[in-house]
Amino acid sequence: MTDKNSRDEMLYEHDPKGFLGELFAPIAGYGVTITSFFRPTVTEQYPFEGPFTMPRFHGRHHLNRYADGLEKCIGCELCAWACPADAILVEAANNTPEEQYAPGERYGRVYQVNYLRCIFCGMCIEACPTRALTMSNDFELADYDREDLIYEKDQILAPLEEGMLAAPHPMVSGLNDGDYYRGAVTGPTREQVEWVRERRPDDPTLEAAAKAAEENERELATTSARSEEASH
Repeated sequence: MTDKNSRDEMLYEHDPKGFLGELFAPIAGYGVTITSFFRPTVTEQYPFEGPFTMPRFHGRHHLNRYADGLEKCIGCELCAWACPADAILVEAANNTPEEQYAPGERYGRVYQVNYLRCIFCGMCIEACPTRALTMSNDFELADYDREDLIYEKDQILAPLEEGMLAAPHPMVSGLNDGDYYRGAVTGPTREQVEWVRERRPDDPTLEAAAKAAEENERELATTSARSEEASH
């Protein structure tokens, strides 16, 4: 055991301030305020000029997609469990051969974010195992009706980018959900496009997805040819 003298020696003591330090100590806290008086005033002309937010600003949530258009959310509800404000509601459903919305067995059928409760802490995106949930720079969420601040899945789900194929449709043949997560999917395939064309011939994403599938096939063929040449 340590005696009282040794414990006293371990106590932290402030460095001596000296005469001037002791004299100005009561007003030292006003130093930052006083120096701010002499800085130029900067006024942002919002909303006439766009706001300038940091790249990692926590704004409105986004549910992201894979390159072929399938949703990344698997309905695991980990984001809802991690939310300290109980602002997220997730209800999962099973994927079927005719209704495949996400890789794997399940997808998020219902996804709600209550922005009356959300504190924008980002714990939900840290808990997401598939990087499906991210937070954008969009902070303009004010509204006149409380019900309008409960966002549904269609308001959070990221829009389809050029070349993506609208779900539902099968996964890329020969790949599993782990391959999707590791970035093996770079776009839709011809088989996926034909599956959608057979069942939804009027789907507006078909034309762009078919072009993207052809480009992917040409890139894969070029890559394989180069690897064969390198091996010889």
